[in-house]
Amino acid sequence: MDKQTNFTEVIKDSFLNDFTMNSLTMIDTLLGLLLSFCTGLFIYLIYKWTYKGVLYSPSFNGSLIMMAMITSLIIMTISTNIVLSLGMVGALSIVRFRTAVKDPLDIVFMFWAISAGISSGAGLYSLTITGAISVGVVIVILSRKKHSEIMYLLVIHYSDIANEEVKRQLQKLNHTLKSKVVRRETTEITAEIKLKIDNTSFVNTLAQIEGVKDVSLVQYNGDYAV
Repeated sequence: MDKQTNFTEVIKDSFLNDFTMNSLTMIDTLLGLLLSFCTGLFIYLIYKWTYKGVLYSPSFNGSLIMMAMITSLIIMTISTNIVLSLGMVGALSIVRFRTAVKDPLDIVFMFWAISAGISSGAGLYSLTITGAISVGVVIVILSRKKHSEIMYLLVIHYSDIANEEVKRQLQKLNHTLKSKVVRRETTEITAEIKLKIDNTSFVNTLAQIEGVKDVSLVQYNGDYAV
């Protein structure tokens, strides 16, 4: 029993000592934070330059910089002490994120910031720089790809006397009926329209029809309006 206890203690001590012997100097800490900040700033600029979503959020974009720096601090902390790393894992396991991310590309930027913080916190500076440049180039190339068709949502409010003329005008367009709401004196139609060129003169034509109260045209990306 004593031999088994001594053997367990030796393994435990040697295992813990291997991980607690690591220490970070002030220069290593500042260098890791500086690199994570610069990489986060690079991600910030790429996100702002290539963003094509609904509403640009400066707070979300700014949080990418902080996310890279905080992740770097976490990695530097758990790399110096195995006990702290286990406690950190337990603490992070109870964190729940309930903010809805509408654009899948936002998730890509979040993972990019986290990975940059991990690599810089681990001291893999060349990997951080190379990875940031590579991912940034790919995102810029993909963002410059032009779509052949632009989708819009067309919303029309009209009375019964404009019913037939509105139908004739819609037949001239590449449209898909999304909804139709009929009230006592007003009908509301929402249609998805695809345009290859930015020619919206048909909106004026629809608005001039007798009985049409208003016409709205909103850019649409398949999930939500811009």
